[in-house]
Parts: sequence; C-alpha cells; structure tokens
Amino acid sequence: MRKRALGRTGRFVSEMALGTWGLSGDAYGAVTEADAELVIGRALDIGFTLFDTCDAYAGGKTERLLGRLLRGKDDVVIVTRGGLDRTTDPPRKRFDKAWLLERVKASAKRLAVDAVPVYLLHNPSPDALVIGEAIDAMAAAKKDGLVQHWGVSCGDVDVAKIALDRGAEVVEMAYNLFHARDVHRVAGELMLTRAGLLARSTLAHGLLAGLWSKAHEFAEGDTRRERWTRLELEKRIGQLDAVRYLVRGDVHTMRAAATRFVLANHLVSAAILGPRTVTQLEQLVRETGAGPRYIPDADLAELPRTLDRVGIAS
Repeated sequence: MRKRALGRTGRFVSEMALGTWGLSGDAYGAVTEADAELVIGRALDIGFTLFDTCDAYAGGKTERLLGRLLRGKDDVVIVTRGGLDRTTDPPRKRFDKAWLLERVKASAKRLAVDAVPVYLLHNPSPDALVIGEAIDAMAAAKKDGLVQHWGVSCGDVDVAKIALDRGAEVVEMAYNLFHARDVHRVAGELMLTRAGLLARSTLAHGLLAGLWSKAHEFAEGDTRRERWTRLELEKRIGQLDAVRYLVRGDVHTMRAAATRFVLANHLVSAAILGPRTVTQLEQLVRETGAGPRYIPDADLAELPRTLDRVGIAS
C-alpha cells in the first residue's frame, strides 16, 4: 500500500482509506459487527493506515468498534467528525464551543485515544466558521491536547475556501469522476496552504462501480432509495457509458477507473472507500493496481470534453 503525506500534518497515510459509514449499517442496510470486524481487520492486513468515521455512525458504536480494533496501533490515523446534535428531533447542526469540546472528548473516549488524530467539523455553514465558535473550539481542543489535527468536512466550495483560509489542516470533500469541479476550484488554495485533502464519495455511493442496470432497485434501509429519483438514476447510469473508455489496458473495471481517477490527482492525500465486505475490499485494492500512473495522461485529458458532452461540468 503506497502512502502519501496528509498535508502539512507530518503524518503519512495509506492512499486508500477505509470509510465506515457503510459498515455502520446507517447507509446501505444492516451489517453485522462480526462482518465489520472482518473488513477492518483485512484492511489492516493489506496496509490501510487511515480510517474515516463519524460520531453519529450507529450512535457512536462505529467509533467504539474502531477504538477496540485499532488500539495501540501507532501508525494508524483515525479521522472522525462531529457537529450534528442527534438529541433533538429532527437532528440539528451545532457548533458552539462548549458542546463541540464535549463531543471531542466523547469521541476520544470511544476511540480509546488520548487525543483524536484528526477531528473534522461535520459540514458546517460558512457562518459557523466565520462568526460562530467552531474555529475557536478547534483551536482550544488542539491547545488542550484533545485533538492532534483539525479540519472540516465540506459540503461546498465556499465552506472549503473559508476552512482553508481559517487554518484547517485537513479538508474532506466529495471528489469523483462525476463530481470533480469543487476540488478543482480550490486546487490553488490547497497548494498554497498545503492542507491534506481526503476525497469522499470516490465511487459516488456505488454508482461509479458501473454494476447497476437502469432498472436497479435499492432495498429497504438503503439511503440510496431516497438519493436519486428513478429518472435521475437512469440518467446517471446512462452517463456512465461516456467514460467506459477508461476501462482498458491494465484498468479492468469501472470501479478501478473511478478509484484511479481520484488517486491520479496529486493533491489527494487519500481516497476514501466504503466496502461492506472483505470481497469488495479486496476487489478494490487488487483492481486499483500498482500505480502511480493510474490512468494514461491522454485519457485524463479527454475527460473534460467527454463529460461536457453528457452534461457534467468538470
């Protein structure tokens, strides 16, 4: 497993990270704790050293599971996030200083660490970063030794730019074949600040694996039932045909092409992957291949024109 610098944090992490939303059971349907343990254990065996989670996953159980399985592994970096208060109905975003500091402490306890390696504010608004207490809370948490590094999980370009301007050491952004524009728009700021970039939605919730037909149905308990309307899903699956030319040479599958596209960007510290089984994990790692020439330069150069023809701005 190749490693990359996590921005200016001084840490080096595996270029593929294990995301745990799918393993929590909150995303795509139930996953047993035993199966989640197998995936995490196999990821460790393969060489994953970056694990991405959230205090809200399975009501904190996923953090607790990682804390138990990763305890004492000094080369492992756990990224977690907070900022969603689930004690109210409906849940609400919350970034006041006192509450955030309590959430950091609770995450550290569940993760069985003295200090959270990387703590991200979970999708704050621009105002929360500019006039709220969120940045002060992160500065205090770092000063008090509760977190080693802090950053922001960003929902849009504006939040990312503000986060980088306010000193975020790591940002997490959606970045994939069909959603690359936001990262491209903050590339200059990423280079100037030397912040780490974690790319989430590498496979666009499974869409870019290229395995669904237009008649695909999601099971009960799968959040993708609500993510796309039938027409939206059919359109997206149709658009995939435009980029299947990437599957050639040593790029054997669409999911490999999607993962390799993310890793081809030198600004990316790690591509977050969300396999729910050991088989899925091993397929992704095997098919991504040796790199670092992940996709031929000519194919990458053709992408913007190809995507534009099917209505996707890159």
